[in-house]
Amino acid sequence: MPEKNEKWHSLLGLARRAGKVVSGEETVLRAIREQKARVVIMSADASDRTKKTVNDKCNFYKVPIFEASERVTLGQAIGQPPRVLIAVTDSGFAGKLIEWLGPSTRG
Repeated sequence: MPEKNEKWHSLLGLARRAGKVVSGEETVLRAIREQKARVVIMSADASDRTKKTVNDKCNFYKVPIFEASERVTLGQAIGQPPRVLIAVTDSGFAGKLIEWLGPSTRG
């Protein structure tokens, strides 16, 4: 679980302020399909349909995916209301997130 290392919250917030984060199911799925998403973070409390759809897309397009404990955590990390899905579109931010969060669950 990413929550063991709170540094990722700050980095995700910085990436959002830099305009390198997209959120919301349709926007994230579009970023994955267009191969702009470098890493995806999904809340554990996402619906089963959303989990399956996003996991399938990430596996197909080879995008690393991580799981956060809940949507509130993701929203707070980017200074927004609760979010189920977040994608980082910048390689530098994504690389550091992957390093800090450890092995991805998919992708």
